[in-house]
Amino acid sequence: MGSGSAQERAEVEAGHAAFNAAAGAAVISGHELLPTATATSLRGSVSGRPTPTDGPFRESKEALGGYYVVEAPDLDAAVKLAERLPDLRVAHSGVEIRPINEPG
Repeated sequence: MGSGSAQERAEVEAGHAAFNAAAGAAVISGHELLPTATATSLRGSVSGRPTPTDGPFRESKEALGGYYVVEAPDLDAAVKLAERLPDLRVAHSGVEIRPINEPG
């Protein structure tokens, strides 16, 4: 969740708790991620062996702070649910909604 005061962090955590309560059984999974400084990125190579590097890809302008996997009947329902996330109440944050590519 980046930097911020203890009160700001508590407010965001309370917002996520409220989101989880509202979403109920629709939340299948989700986790907060550690800061990007803890990341290891893999780069592909012509040899076929990936090269690990510390940190995020240098081209990254945004960092993923966490994720939820939710079950929603359609995009409208997913958007309505995502609108409850506290991250959308601050100017420097955002939420991306993407369907899962299920084989079959």
